[in-house]
Amino acid sequence: QVHLVESGGGLVQAGGSLRLSCSASGDAFSLYAMGWFRQAPGKEREFVGGINWSGVRAEHTDSVKGRFTISRDNAKNTVYLQMNSLNPADEAVYHCAADRRQTRFSVERTIKEYAYWGQGTQVTVSS
Repeated sequence: QVHLVESGGGLVQAGGSLRLSCSASGDAFSLYAMGWFRQAPGKEREFVGGINWSGVRAEHTDSVKGRFTISRDNAKNTVYLQMNSLNPADEAVYHCAADRRQTRFSVERTIKEYAYWGQGTQVTVSS
């Protein structure tokens, strides 16, 4: 069982930056691949970025490549999402999630592959 709590969201001007954090408690955080997803009002939840359990493999959806970076610090049981050059299209509730399987080398992009979810943190971008 993994319990996840996100933080770091807020209001930022277009072009600005935020760093989201996801702190984990529970069993063996370091063995789980982690993902960040976002959900805007009226839209489906979508994959933003993911990182495998060891941190050697990370992937990002095309719309955020070059602007967002996912990373993890297993010693701190924390995964991060650095978001730069934010624009109004990035406005959403951001959720972190832990893979349903341990030690998966790949990064999964579908919601059903994630078993544990945080409550989310709101990111608002003003134009």
